[in-house]
Amino acid sequence: MGAVTVLPTFLSANKLLVFVCLIVLSLKEGYATAEAETHTIHVASLSPSSVCTPPATAKGLDKKSSLQVIHKHGPCSQLHEEKANIPTHAQILLLDEVRVKSIHSKLAKNLGSVNVMKKDAAANLPAKDGSVVGSGNYIVTTGLGTPKNNLRLIFDTGSDITWTQCQPCLRSCYKQQDPIFSPSSSSTYSNVSCSSAGCTSLNSATGNSPGCSSSTCVYGIEYGDSSFSIGFFAKEKLTLTSNIVFDNFLFGCGQNNQGHFGGAAGLLGLGRNKLSLPSQTAIKFKKIFSYCLPSSPSSTGFLKFGNDGLSKSVKFTTLSTIPGGESFYGITIIAMSVGGKKLSISASVLAAGGAIIDSGTVITRLPPTVYSALRSAFRKQMNHYPMAKSLSILDTCYDFSKYSTVSIPKISLFFEKDVEVPIDARGILYVNSISQVCLAFAGNSNDFDVLIYGNTQQKTLEVVYDGTRRKLGFRTGGCT
Repeated sequence: MGAVTVLPTFLSANKLLVFVCLIVLSLKEGYATAEAETHTIHVASLSPSSVCTPPATAKGLDKKSSLQVIHKHGPCSQLHEEKANIPTHAQILLLDEVRVKSIHSKLAKNLGSVNVMKKDAAANLPAKDGSVVGSGNYIVTTGLGTPKNNLRLIFDTGSDITWTQCQPCLRSCYKQQDPIFSPSSSSTYSNVSCSSAGCTSLNSATGNSPGCSSSTCVYGIEYGDSSFSIGFFAKEKLTLTSNIVFDNFLFGCGQNNQGHFGGAAGLLGLGRNKLSLPSQTAIKFKKIFSYCLPSSPSSTGFLKFGNDGLSKSVKFTTLSTIPGGESFYGITIIAMSVGGKKLSISASVLAAGGAIIDSGTVITRLPPTVYSALRSAFRKQMNHYPMAKSLSILDTCYDFSKYSTVSIPKISLFFEKDVEVPIDARGILYVNSISQVCLAFAGNSNDFDVLIYGNTQQKTLEVVYDGTRRKLGFRTGGCT
């Protein structure tokens, strides 16, 4: 009888041990899963640095095929802006809102919509001459003319024509760091005639009909923040790198320029119009280019043309065309996730107004229905941190001043072709100060406004544009 009574007790003890082990394993897996779906951030790393610290791999940047990308207002820029002229984050976000409204208005106008943008107080911001970026915050250095003049230009996938300020400034030129380009000092400069195909194409590239002065084509372009450039449309030798040179490159030679370019010499247009840089260099590069935006203003990235050396780990989705916005790069986002869980939103809501990717827009704009779901999920997983006041268009902000490390939920975008793009931790947050760190997404006015995938959420990704095959690729850890 003793043996009979001991055996069940022995089995029960083993079952209990197994049960306890299963619980421990389950808890470990749960913790591992939770850790896998969050970013752990050292709060001190969120503070801006005054020292330029490019990634180690930047020393190995192939200068024969790549341009270094730097943030306009960071310590790597060497534009030496006066501190009083460097915009605050609130100003940057306000002008970003103006740019977004301008994109929405342009699309609505082209489609004949009666929902035209109402006059906004932000559109009447006083223009600080050359101090506030309204068309992008990343710049590259290119060469123009013979002999070559090195010019720092803002690169922008939402713009088509390339232009720079030119001597003589017939009306006005804003202050720029580089010497202003002088056409008379270049042996390869020539004006474009009013009857040329290039001049005719200006209407679609700028939204304005070209002018004509003594048979010379005159261009004019105005941006959403009221910045503008007017001058002669011309041809010139463009030097991208030491071994990538193009003759007869069409560009704007601006002799009347005002606005928000922060010391840069002009703009490099990477849109889809026939006058854009990718289109003008299509014979060599087949409309393929890629870039990686640095993780912070104190680091660097790259802009590269062609597909030489393209990583096999790039995942491609489809590029589409937005009705009324053929120059923009259209995309299709089908889902989003927060902390590893997809939001309960219909793909039709994400697609209602169409979507574009834009290097010049700072903050990604989502349909309000989608943004509400994103914000709710993010706040739920961040409820143990104290909230801070809103920052301009950003309404979900936190005070991390009493923490040394914080954990934030990971966020991913899902595209057509089964492509998941995880957003870098620095692309999830927008930092005004340690006591005001915000979720770096915002909502549109309505679900039928175009979704805009902005540059904050593109940080550290290599983004590959293949205009000929109509593909868009992503690679994580692109800058390193």
